[in-house]
Amino acid sequence: MRVLTLIFVFLISIQNISGQTDTDSTAVDNKYREDQFYISTTYNLLGNKPSGVSQRGFSTGFHLGFIRDMPINERRNFAIGLGIGVSSNSYNNNILVSEDNQGVNYTLIDDTDASFSRNKLTTYLIEVPLEFRWRTSTSTVYKFWRIYTGFKFGYVVYNTTKFRGSLGNIDTSGISDVNRIQYGITLSAGYSTFNFHLYYSLNNIFKDEAKLNDQTIGINAVKIGLIVYIL
Repeated sequence: MRVLTLIFVFLISIQNISGQTDTDSTAVDNKYREDQFYISTTYNLLGNKPSGVSQRGFSTGFHLGFIRDMPINERRNFAIGLGIGVSSNSYNNNILVSEDNQGVNYTLIDDTDASFSRNKLTTYLIEVPLEFRWRTSTSTVYKFWRIYTGFKFGYVVYNTTKFRGSLGNIDTSGISDVNRIQYGITLSAGYSTFNFHLYYSLNNIFKDEAKLNDQTIGINAVKIGLIVYIL
């Protein structure tokens, strides 16, 4: 929580600086920017699941950050957005992760087995969104249509798994088989504050070394939800 607080204070400082800069420029020629904080909540899905792998329960993601807006045309309705943020993502599934002296093990749990109540992978990331932005805003119109598409690059700073069931409580953290670098394409679209948001990962959550029944796990993240932009 301390790290998240420090990051949020840093984002606010950036917004204050950018706001002062924009005030100086708008005095001459309305050089406004759509610099924005964003807060997003998503429903997380697993794509490219191997045979027998399924999701169980509600998997969520929480994302927040700041994006610097850089208009690229005179009307300033097209722009490049570059930002920084943090996120946490959970994936409830039936792949049991455990560790022993031989390393990390992956075991498929029968999804019809009622002997476990939770089996969840959670990742915590620092993210860098890069967007190509189109909107109908002006320097005086604050409610507008938008379509923002682009890429998001993430670095996994920490990961955990939790199992609760007949085998006991099995917790792991810092799994080396989780890909530290996560990246994918994004789409945000809507009107005014609340917008639809989609993220599709272009690489796998786990490295190729992670094997389930001698086969690469190969699952990727798909996130669908709402994103709120705050000036």
